[in-house]
Amino acid sequence: MTHDPKDQFNRIREEITDSFDEELETQLDEDYLDELVAEGMGEGGTPTLDRKVYFRELFRLQHELIRLQDWVQHKKLKVAVLFEGRDSAGKGGAIKRVTQRLNPRVCRVVALPAPTERERSQWYFQRYVPHLPAGGEIVLFDRSWYNRAGVERVMGFCTPDELEEFFRSVPDFERMLVRSGIILIKYWFSITDEEQEFRFQMRIQDPLKQWKLSPMDLQSRVHWEDYTRAKEDMLQRTHTSDAPWWVVQAVDKKKARLNLIAHLLNQIPYETVPRPEIVLPARVRHADYERHPVPPDMYVPEVY
Repeated sequence: MTHDPKDQFNRIREEITDSFDEELETQLDEDYLDELVAEGMGEGGTPTLDRKVYFRELFRLQHELIRLQDWVQHKKLKVAVLFEGRDSAGKGGAIKRVTQRLNPRVCRVVALPAPTERERSQWYFQRYVPHLPAGGEIVLFDRSWYNRAGVERVMGFCTPDELEEFFRSVPDFERMLVRSGIILIKYWFSITDEEQEFRFQMRIQDPLKQWKLSPMDLQSRVHWEDYTRAKEDMLQRTHTSDAPWWVVQAVDKKKARLNLIAHLLNQIPYETVPRPEIVLPARVRHADYERHPVPPDMYVPEVY
């Protein structure tokens, strides 16, 4: 069977455009948010990153992430990245852009629910250990063992003794992870009081995002200052040479994502993995095979 080169080119172009549209669909509601933010800032406000610059840099950085992924697989590296920050700080959006074009078998996200009764009786770090990366894996923790230093502390889900034990143990725990060969990278997403309130109000008004608001999220507004004190204490007591914290300025979501990915790429030296040329094998055809028709009632109705 022969293919018209022009038709092939047009088909490839459509496929690439469709890939770009995946990001554009995600961005549509965020552009609306940016417009509202710009209106509220007035002349003295700082505009968000130009859309063309943002997309050009995002796709470039995502291409580099694929190279990093290949290198991690090739060298059997173990990478664990922690994403922490206030509710609505933009952790989920950043994680989505990191994983968007990567192989989910190599790069996976861990977002654990509240601990069960049994887990609460375990060694605190125990439920996180099974999710740590093996060789050739990247694991992104959407919140991590630092829950104890944040929400558990502020909301009274742990005792003062349990909190103090956490602060005594976590440097040794992370030192063991690093000694075992895990590349451990910790990010804190920082936003202002005003920005968090604005994002919460947007979620309240948007029926597509109301599910993101949990009762615990709403309580975080009441306890803003308590979370601030908890964050400052946490950063001071757990910022070590073995596992330092990196703070992401996250009021501007687009800049935060690009800065995060660029920084992540710089934390792990990588090279291009040499690959043999890929050749698509010819399809095997059998003269006695006849494709059977699909019954019409099995088709999904073509509404569009």
